Amino acid sequence: MDQDSIASIDLALKILKCKQTELARHLGVSPTQISKWKKGDYMSLEMRNKIRDLTQIGDLDPVVVEWAGSVDSAKRWDKLFHHMAEIANDGGDTGYVTEPLTDALGSLSWSTVHVLTNMGVEPPKTFPADLERAVAVLCADDDRDNEDSDDAEDDEDSYDSDDAWGAVEENPYTALVYNIYKAFTDVYGFYVAYVQELSEGEDELFDTDSEIESCLIELAATKIEVDPAFAMQFTVFRSEVRKNYKRWLTEMKTSAIKAGTPLRAEIMDLLHKHHDPLGHAAEAEALGVNDNRLHPDIYMNELLEGMRMIHQVLPAMMKKLEIYDGFKLDRTALRVDED
Repeated sequence: MDQDSIASIDLALKILKCKQTELARHLGVSPTQISKWKKGDYMSLEMRNKIRDLTQIGDLDPVVVEWAGSVDSAKRWDKLFHHMAEIANDGGDTGYVTEPLTDALGSLSWSTVHVLTNMGVEPPKTFPADLERAVAVLCADDDRDNEDSDDAEDDEDSYDSDDAWGAVEENPYTALVYNIYKAFTDVYGFYVAYVQELSEGEDELFDTDSEIESCLIELAATKIEVDPAFAMQFTVFRSEVRKNYKRWLTEMKTSAIKAGTPLRAEIMDLLHKHHDPLGHAAEAEALGVNDNRLHPDIYMNELLEGMRMIHQVLPAMMKKLEIYDGFKLDRTALRVDED
């Protein structure tokens, strides 16, 4: 079921205050197609952009606006998500930039809302009052035209950035999102250090790496402590995400073995380990600590290559010495007599 389609149609009906037949006329489709989208049928990106223009929500994603409850609330959440993402990315110690948090593709708020929804976090009815001033203070550089910014400047002596960040850490929504972002920096660092290379270049091993990368924020969300009363579907969410990653990583590892490509780390750690050791492993790789360390897969690969070379060279040498045809291997001579 395409939740984006459902959210887009619901938002359009709400903002335009029209019926499905009227919306169908605005979009140039049949009323039947509107009904299909409301039931979760796939909607093209072109049609979603058309709905964005029709509802005049600008660069905001319909899913984010529907989740936030209004365009104004969505703008505040969007600014707050990006500010927390910047802090998490700058504070990461992996040695790698967590590119999704820099949001070059403009999908950070969308992916964040999707994770929260899949975890069973109920959408906020309105933007939390305890975060109103926090947004104005923390996002002041990007929010000069916000009507609350003047109030924040007048009150800056009594409410500074420390107070604002304290509100972020205490609010259940922002505290959860920030913890996800911090775990994401560790998970993404390990991915870039050890997994990404397996699907790049001419010798691409795995054709579903896009799924592995695009769902990393969901994997990161499974590695933090969550209040089950706040994220009511977390157990189911975690089980589904881990099941997918077990399948994807197993297929990737099998492909690497078949291709004779050595793995520089145990890529299943991406699934099984907590985000902290993943971050430490990525940092060690970035600093070159592992340059002289042989992973068992690399060591085994070197042994196999050596054995294959012996199998090719030894017969040629025996033929050159004219002892190949009459030679018989005495396997008992290969055994070590412990006595």
